[in-house]
Amino acid sequence: MSNEKIQEMEKILKLQKKLYIEEETPSLELREDRLNRCVEMLKKYNVEILDAIQEDFGNRDYKAGFISEIMSTIGSINHAKENVRKWMKDEKRKSNPSQPFAIRTVMSLFGAKSWIKYQPLGTVGVISPWNFPINLVLSPLGTIFAAGNRVMIKPSEFTPATSDLTEKMFKEFFDPSEAAVFTGGPDVAAAFSALPFDHLLFTGSTQTGKLVMKSASENLVPVTLELGGKSPVIVDENADLKNTATKVMRGKTMNAGQICLAPDYVMVPKGKSEDFVKESENAVKSMYENLKYNQSYTSVINEKHYDRLNSLIEDAKEKGADIRVINPADEDFSQQEVHKIPPTLVLNPTDDMDIMKEEIFGPLLPVKEYDDFQETIGYVNSKDRPLGLYYFGNDKKRENDVLNNTISGGVTLNDVIWHIGQEDIPFGGVGPSGTGNYHGFDGFKNFSHAKAIYKQFSADLLAPMMPPYKGKQFDSTKDSVLK
Repeated sequence: MSNEKIQEMEKILKLQKKLYIEEETPSLELREDRLNRCVEMLKKYNVEILDAIQEDFGNRDYKAGFISEIMSTIGSINHAKENVRKWMKDEKRKSNPSQPFAIRTVMSLFGAKSWIKYQPLGTVGVISPWNFPINLVLSPLGTIFAAGNRVMIKPSEFTPATSDLTEKMFKEFFDPSEAAVFTGGPDVAAAFSALPFDHLLFTGSTQTGKLVMKSASENLVPVTLELGGKSPVIVDENADLKNTATKVMRGKTMNAGQICLAPDYVMVPKGKSEDFVKESENAVKSMYENLKYNQSYTSVINEKHYDRLNSLIEDAKEKGADIRVINPADEDFSQQEVHKIPPTLVLNPTDDMDIMKEEIFGPLLPVKEYDDFQETIGYVNSKDRPLGLYYFGNDKKRENDVLNNTISGGVTLNDVIWHIGQEDIPFGGVGPSGTGNYHGFDGFKNFSHAKAIYKQFSADLLAPMMPPYKGKQFDSTKDSVLK
């Protein structure tokens, strides 16, 4: 990486910070204008966006891309635009709540007030991943811009065509003092994460997230990390297996499983594995008559990840797993123009298999059996806390057991992934799956400084509590005070 690139990033950050100090807090109208420009940008470039993603992936369904990259992103931005006026309002809080009711009432009557003012942090850095290269750049901007911030963006080098287009779009719709995009490889990302932002949002792997957090800590930059992990599916004995397998395989084949919230392993009751396999095969066949040349079935992003996924299968096979490939048209995938892997179920997985140690991020799905339902909760709790967790069943007590006794970033009941699409609840991880969250008002607060303000009451009622202390309650000896 050239020094010019580093100097340009530093120059833009200094400019944005300078203007943050010199200009007034962004008005409602300016915040709405920035959000509107994001929507206009997506509408103008929606065809070019889908073409660029197709070029980067080799094959990715245009319709699915339109839904996930364009429609859902516009929905997130519009939700912020519709609510930003309300979010910007000062938030009232109680004054002197530790005082007896009579005293705090008097204080309030004489003018004591407490409130929170939400202020922009300044400049937010955004490092986005390759799996949803437009959505995961622009969707967070809904709450970042709503909170009044400026932004600098580093898109993924794994999707170069989309990243170049992102840079072009932002240059057309935004001045660099508001939003700027910097493309490049890992060296650019490392220099970017070391900049003294006012906040840094990173979406990606846990391993890289550790490096980003370490780098940001050098400048005490607060971070929001959206990572991943192994999101489990718990299938209760009373669950409808056809419905369960259909929804799980929809989630697992979406973007070929290259989703941070994709189901990573399934736990089914003892003896139900074969039934789950059968229903999963039926579900895949109903969605895809064939896979190899099917435009609706997404490729693995590149050869590196393709080889990694195949090595997971080989490792599991060598260690005794039963591999079930779902291949509706019995196609030969050994030679192909793009990196496609058919949905593959891994039965009888053991914890020593690599596929059970790392996030899969592909169309592979281990299926474990359990004897007693409580085993599922114990197993989940024995692993790192996941980004998502999914329960399928109709037993309210067991549902509550899962919700109360496991910890995950979020939960979807009787489906997978869908909690990320709910703009009015926070999205984020916990522990190794991330820190901080965004979406809706929670995102607005995440990218704001909550300034605490107290206005003292007008009458000098505190004089008796200040020097010189007089009266029996202020006896000079320590013992009497403690009494």
